[in-house]
Amino acid sequence: MTTEIKVPVLPESVADATVATWHVQVGDKVTRDQNLVDIETDKVVLEVVATEDGVITEIKEGEGATVLGEQVIAILDEASASADEATTAAATSTAETNIAAKVIDIVVPVLPESVADATVASWHVAEGDTVTRDQNLVDIETDKVVLEVVAQDDGVIGKILHGEGDTVLGDQKIGELHVGASAAPATVQAETNPESGDEIASPSVRRLMTEHGLSASDVKGTGKGGRISKEDVEAALASKASAKATPAQASAASASTAPASQSLGHRTQKRVPMTRLRKTIANRLLEAKNATAMLTTFNEVNMKPIMDLRKQYKDLFEKTHDARLGFMSFYVKAVVEALKRFPAVNASIDGDDIVYHNFFDVSIAVSTPRGLVTPVLRDADQLSMAGIEKGIRELAIKGRDGKLTIDEMTGGNFTITNGGVFGSLLSTPILNLPQAAILGMHKIQDRPMAVNGKVEILPMMYLALSYDHRLIDGKESVGFLVTIKELLEDPARLLLDV
Repeated sequence: MTTEIKVPVLPESVADATVATWHVQVGDKVTRDQNLVDIETDKVVLEVVATEDGVITEIKEGEGATVLGEQVIAILDEASASADEATTAAATSTAETNIAAKVIDIVVPVLPESVADATVASWHVAEGDTVTRDQNLVDIETDKVVLEVVAQDDGVIGKILHGEGDTVLGDQKIGELHVGASAAPATVQAETNPESGDEIASPSVRRLMTEHGLSASDVKGTGKGGRISKEDVEAALASKASAKATPAQASAASASTAPASQSLGHRTQKRVPMTRLRKTIANRLLEAKNATAMLTTFNEVNMKPIMDLRKQYKDLFEKTHDARLGFMSFYVKAVVEALKRFPAVNASIDGDDIVYHNFFDVSIAVSTPRGLVTPVLRDADQLSMAGIEKGIRELAIKGRDGKLTIDEMTGGNFTITNGGVFGSLLSTPILNLPQAAILGMHKIQDRPMAVNGKVEILPMMYLALSYDHRLIDGKESVGFLVTIKELLEDPARLLLDV
């Protein structure tokens, strides 16, 4: 049986997307929920995962190709390799003797001076796992960024000294790597030990089993060679819940003594601690709300001129500059010009002083798997349209991969956030301290508008400017937003500087 790998449904404001990175090749075996390819839009990078275990038999669209929503880009066939072949290979690999030439300490990277400590976010390996040079072993999370610790050489993971959630310091030892070693013979038993489940379930399925306290012996695998699927786990959970159910009389008799957690019945809930990044985001947003006189003003812009211009030149632009022509480059250009005309919007408050910035570092809000971050596009006034597009693309990819540096995350005089890519029609964005203003772009939607006494259907977008009223007056905020509107509705003014 074959399965079509498709581009996700794109928001209405996004016309097309680009195949950014394929993580697999034709002939590769993949497991359910494994990330196959990254699809890049103007603002975010979307991951396309495997819906079943199988083999990639055809890739229709290569990296750099422009694609549409729900377009077929690859074909997945059910895995043809048997479970016996997999376990035989595992047994051959793990039966090797464990001969280590030396032991290397796995340490936390050096932390910036402004970061006191960090948290072990996620181990990607376990004790006894065989690893290769430059393989990511563990993610270390600080207040702003996630740092990857990679293997310095081929070998086997020894002791793990600090588990997920532990607070650690820079240069602190958190594990050991036995260089030149291979997996210990004891791991051969994994193929016959039903408790482990490592050989008969994908990582995502094993994670689901762990979350619900199930072992491989609790689940009946219906896949080839007894392989356990997500549906098998769900069936085991349903069976377990049914087994716990008692007759109505017994339930009534024990209701008064049952713990509160049992009163949920078939409903479940999961409690997890906030990540450092999520806690930092929460604290900064609350601080912005409580420490500023925040106000939001609105306007709307006719996007037809920009959409027509983009449609006319996007292919030539991409061929000339090796970059997609999106809407964000127009937004950034318009914002920079408006900031030049209204210096107070590009300023910030420091104690009792107002600091006017004579440079234009624009923060771009980027959605990542770990939360919203605002990396900075430096000296945006000196960048061309192509330079802006390439800069935003690089920051978005780094944000998705958790590779943004402290320097790329700090500073910035003004923020642009585009909720339109997720379908937001209107919002009131919160200030990104210590900045004095933030511009929210939204979904482009066809609406009937009065033009020269006649009704026309135009692609309209709401603009929202949130600002600190302690520094920016209403006249300046409205003037700034009107300038943005005028520049976007007549993009030639961006080129003529009028």
